[in-house]
Amino acid sequence: MTLFNTYFLKIKSSKILNLVFAAEVILFGLIITGVLPREVALYLGAALVIYFLAAPLDDSLVFFVRSIPLFLAMPIISNFDNFNIWRILALVVFFKWFCVHKFKHYELRITNYFNIKKLLTAHYSLLTKLLLALLLLAVLSIIPAPDKIVVIKRIIFFLNFTILGVVLYDKVSNREFARKLIKNSIIPVVIVATVGYIQVISTYFVDIYQFMRIWGEGIQCRQFGEQWCNIAVQLGNTWFAYYGEQLSLRVFSLFPDSHSFPQFVLLGIPAVLATMWRQITNHKSPQYQSEARYGARQIINKFQILNSKLKTQTPLIIVLALLFLIVILSGTRGIWAASAGVVLLYFGLMLYMKKWKLTKLSYDNFVSFKKLGWFLMIFFLMFSIAFPIFSSPQFLVGKGDDILKERLKSILDFGETSNAQRIEIWKKTLVSIKEKPLWGVGIGNFPVILGQDIRLAKAGSSAHNLYLQVAAETGMLAGIIFIWFLWLLFKKNYELFTKESDKQLGTYFAATLLYVPWVLIYSLTDVAIFDERAFLLFTVTLSLILGSKKSAIAD
Repeated sequence: MTLFNTYFLKIKSSKILNLVFAAEVILFGLIITGVLPREVALYLGAALVIYFLAAPLDDSLVFFVRSIPLFLAMPIISNFDNFNIWRILALVVFFKWFCVHKFKHYELRITNYFNIKKLLTAHYSLLTKLLLALLLLAVLSIIPAPDKIVVIKRIIFFLNFTILGVVLYDKVSNREFARKLIKNSIIPVVIVATVGYIQVISTYFVDIYQFMRIWGEGIQCRQFGEQWCNIAVQLGNTWFAYYGEQLSLRVFSLFPDSHSFPQFVLLGIPAVLATMWRQITNHKSPQYQSEARYGARQIINKFQILNSKLKTQTPLIIVLALLFLIVILSGTRGIWAASAGVVLLYFGLMLYMKKWKLTKLSYDNFVSFKKLGWFLMIFFLMFSIAFPIFSSPQFLVGKGDDILKERLKSILDFGETSNAQRIEIWKKTLVSIKEKPLWGVGIGNFPVILGQDIRLAKAGSSAHNLYLQVAAETGMLAGIIFIWFLWLLFKKNYELFTKESDKQLGTYFAATLLYVPWVLIYSLTDVAIFDERAFLLFTVTLSLILGSKKSAIAD
């Protein structure tokens, strides 16, 4: 009876989750399109807080991941209308986890927090120590910072991600929940990709001025607030590729720019592969296999087996093709260039794994990794589809047929305006690191390196290199620790991949070996991973890698 009740409650909570999520999607659509006023977002936010408090913690986390691209800025007052609801929901999730699921240790934890000696001598993993060191260095960067308020705001901003990551890290040790989280990570990727294609289609029915009114002055304002809206419309954005008088859309979907959008999609692809690949590997054709061995129709049955495999793999190929195509249509050259690094990484890992004697389990995972790697070819094939789209008459204006070719060529053209500006920024950043190697200029204060107003950080003023940005803002030691942390993360990911016995989790960790580095390689030319939505999915991915380590073998 108890098991039945538990099962019934799970079904009931799952239905409620789906109903609340459906309501959120509908209200989100009505708000950003202007059918409902922005003030409705306040009521939606309040309703979500109530749901998070009442729902099981697992459901709250799943709902959170599903909703990453749907979280709206709250129009609290006219001068403060860009505070996003996800930050409140992350706090709700953390305190609910801390107070309810850790209640037995609550008093002990509070006591330990006031016992400084015990706190300092406590045992932490190396990765935890590195993260704590980064936090400490970020705090110390307030010393030289010209704008100390910005430092405090930036630290609070990253603490929001940290508390969410702590809860996810603890929960994904439950393998059933980890699989559920991976499966639900597909939903936000599908949402943003779908909106991306709607965005592309819209360019054939409106001119550039109508497009800017719809997206810049409309949807973006209602989604992110007036402050961002003014920046995007008046100061500039990354939504278009310009070649003289020729203009082409760079898809940005529900994101503030066209750089964070493709990173979000790439970080979501491992979940797509894990879920769909599991269905493919579970598909069997035993009758064909037995006849292929002993029957007279051996050749025919081999074709039947091949046809069966094609039928099961076709949906995955189509989904990947659509996701890769929309990534290409973002027009983000750094993502295109980083794909070459991913291919080299793939073959490097293949050679490394062949060098070492593999167990039966690690060999099976090696075979899966080998097959997953070949799906990367789809990305390069999709350029043939992207070519006519880039050359098509978007915004009711004709274009030449070489715009994609020119954009590809510009990747290695150091004299091209964007590339030349990046190189100049890198030079100034290196000079700043040399002059202020200890504490940097203060986290969030990067614009001072370029002699700009600090407020321009929100408009994209950055080092255009994630690793230089960390070192310039918080010091050389922080930069080294940050790279060390990422290296250890990659090693843990590899260990999980070789030891994981579950097909879905094993496929996920095999895929993250390629797609997380893809984002990190791209980060050599940008810092867009710090966009809230992209960084939230990055936090989910890191939590799955780090938290699942505790349960990689035992089920």
